[in-house]
Amino acid sequence: MITARAAATFDPVGRSVATARAFVRDTLQGWGYTDVVDDAVVLTSELVTNAVVHAGTAADVLCLRTEDGVRVEISDHYPEREIPLQTSRLDFGSPDRESGRGLLLCSALAARWGVEYTPTHKHVWFQLDLPERPVGIRSAGPLLPTDLLPVADERVRVAVVQIDSSGSIAAWNDDAAFLFGHSAEQVTGKQLTDFVAWPHTPGTNTGIADALRLSRWEGSYGIRGDDGRTIPVYASHLRVRDTQGAPSTVCLLVRDYERAVLQSPVRTPVSDAGSESRTTDPFEVFIGSPAPDDLDGLLQRTVERARDMLDADSAFLLLATDDETELEVRATTGLPSARQRFARVPVEAGTGRYGSARMPAVHEDLSVVPGAVPLLSDTGMRSVVTVPLKVEGRLTGSLGVAAETPGRYTNEEALRLQFAADRIALAVESARLGELERLRRGSLSFLVEASDLLAGTLDRDQTLALMAQMTVPTLATWCAVYTIADQSSEPYLSYVLHEDEELIDGLKALLSTIAPPDPVPTPGARVWGAPSEAGHQAALRASMRSLGFDEPDGPGSGIGTTLATAAAVGGETVVLPLVARNRVIGMLTLGKPSDDHFRQEILELAEDLSRRAALALDNARLYSERMAISQSLQRSLLPPGLPDVPNVEIEVIYRAAGEGNEVGGDFYDVFPIRDGAYGFAIGDVCGTGPEAAAVTGLARHALRLLAREGFGGPAVLERLNAAILDEGARSRFLTLLYGELWPQEDGSALLKVVCAGHPLPLRLRQDGTVEAAAEPQPLLGVIEDLELYEQTVTLDPGDVLLCVTDGVTERREGTRMLGDDGLADVLTTCTGLTAGAVAGRVLRAVERFAADPASDDMAILAMRVPEPPAV
Repeated sequence: MITARAAATFDPVGRSVATARAFVRDTLQGWGYTDVVDDAVVLTSELVTNAVVHAGTAADVLCLRTEDGVRVEISDHYPEREIPLQTSRLDFGSPDRESGRGLLLCSALAARWGVEYTPTHKHVWFQLDLPERPVGIRSAGPLLPTDLLPVADERVRVAVVQIDSSGSIAAWNDDAAFLFGHSAEQVTGKQLTDFVAWPHTPGTNTGIADALRLSRWEGSYGIRGDDGRTIPVYASHLRVRDTQGAPSTVCLLVRDYERAVLQSPVRTPVSDAGSESRTTDPFEVFIGSPAPDDLDGLLQRTVERARDMLDADSAFLLLATDDETELEVRATTGLPSARQRFARVPVEAGTGRYGSARMPAVHEDLSVVPGAVPLLSDTGMRSVVTVPLKVEGRLTGSLGVAAETPGRYTNEEALRLQFAADRIALAVESARLGELERLRRGSLSFLVEASDLLAGTLDRDQTLALMAQMTVPTLATWCAVYTIADQSSEPYLSYVLHEDEELIDGLKALLSTIAPPDPVPTPGARVWGAPSEAGHQAALRASMRSLGFDEPDGPGSGIGTTLATAAAVGGETVVLPLVARNRVIGMLTLGKPSDDHFRQEILELAEDLSRRAALALDNARLYSERMAISQSLQRSLLPPGLPDVPNVEIEVIYRAAGEGNEVGGDFYDVFPIRDGAYGFAIGDVCGTGPEAAAVTGLARHALRLLAREGFGGPAVLERLNAAILDEGARSRFLTLLYGELWPQEDGSALLKVVCAGHPLPLRLRQDGTVEAAAEPQPLLGVIEDLELYEQTVTLDPGDVLLCVTDGVTERREGTRMLGDDGLADVLTTCTGLTAGAVAGRVLRAVERFAADPASDDMAILAMRVPEPPAV
């Protein structure tokens, strides 16, 4: 049965892949299907990529919610495909190929999937089932002898506390008042968190406030009594709603040693009637009631139960790394968890059985052998027993309990703890592998999205910002990116980011005072201790100045900011090289706050990200360099400036087609030939882009050179025609209007022009009439023997000569074209305008003629002889 649906359509552009991933992620999270979000996002990314990138069509995405899972359908609109025969075997191809990976991932991750074809669509769908979870448990225990029954006081008191939706205490029964000493009047309306001593579980974000929002929760914590003491309790929470629909949580609490009153019974298989009942180890019973679904919850429950079982002051559990050379602290109780979280110790700490985590060990007094258990250094623990966790003979972890008094444990306690460790080892390893699989899938989704974002920009500064924003706070608390311009340059601090924006400036200032890390090309993360040391020294100096023991050496940040910055860099800092094309182009620096360390999985993910980021950063650098070179070369093809011609106004407007182009196939030039004589030209090379620009440069420089050698207009163009033909296959035909201008003493101007295949120049007289000022002649670059002639034109005061390229006259809107007549109509409205105003009005008319951007180069050259001032 379909209980909900959500649909969206995505355009055939690259950014649609990221948008589709976000749509599926938001939809499934809104439905509460977080268990399958990562798999759904990865599959959607591949299938939408096939549609919008490879097939080049829009993609329709449909999400369907069912009672036991979710179905996602992706459709494209590409009709020209071969429909596979039903008898043919489906070939996924190689996993390294770009195509076919979507179906390969479907077969690996989805519970069910399929492909459906229609004449106009292709549908690929996959089904992801939710993991099964028991809704409730009913059970009854067997008859037991009296001495095996759980121990309780003569009168069992069950505190009933009701918490409203805001976390405030709404009801507090008499047993609660007896157990904790607070009357109902004293606690009603106050937050439960004011009285709870929550055991901060390492690695989880769950607190008492989160537990109160869950539909059902069971576990241990402490309640602070009226005398200040913390009373350990065992609690069972149930989320309910009243007849008005308002939610609240009912909490049943008993003393922790009376937990059997509330604790959910273990599910055990039914035994034969004649079998003997045996005493079940309390540790085994507790872990199976039922075991937490997540690894951190399972590990935390394990250490707490191990501590209780041996009446210890603390307990700890470590998991082996993949190479089994180190043990990583994953759960502790009774120890400073924030400091010990993810810390590592070697498997073989010394010689003999007491130095190896592969064998059980009992230490009667740690003060006699300092450092025997590095995890317990400076914790006050004196005696400890540790046992290995093994699966099929392979070391998977180590479990230990410790006490503050010496001589507490013997081999008998070691055997009991080893028995418990053997029972839990397989469950821990299974949960650990499940966590690694979830991390792997999450990492895959993260890298897919990161690659998509990095590939979407060629701007260097934006690439640096994306690198930092993808690592903070997902991988690290703060990040700094160093770049290296070339092999002879020192690393430069280019970007700094912290999850707390107020600490960015202080962090940047601190990193600027220390030498950057060495640009070592060796792959992998390496620890860098300089920021932590510099932060410590800065905090020490700031503290001494605040106490008056040291004179300030200049303006600086306040002590609060300095101490906050020092705490921000006080944890582990690692450096990953950014290597692209066998060259170190920078370093990615990741940091943690005080006493915090990186997990190996995070470092491996950061290394994968650094490889992708390095290539994206180098591509952005190459693109920027080539753009700078291209623009510099293009600017060299433009005239350096317009000369001041006596008694003649000259204005030029130039637009090159194509993004990033400054010069195209159209060109212009106005230059002095000799005293009193000036040359002008406007031309159009066939085509646009760099090839046309090359001919542009040849034509403009040849015109100047030939004109200054004394050749007349026809001779200049005939020699330019020969030079173009000499280019051979690279030659392009050229239309050109060339003329020479002589300002006259009477205020007029004499022009001699040659129009070689170019749009004819238009002359605007004072009375508003417009006429062509030259006759058409053959264009250049086509035939060898040209016979050209020049025509003489006199511009009287107030006259305007307008010269344009065909980008103006051939401006189109559908089947309409501006044309010569349309240009003439525009020019008739320009009587009395300056040359600059004439050129501007023509440009506006061209732009308004069509809504689409111009697809051709365009040049406008306007010359006007001003009228003499009135006397």
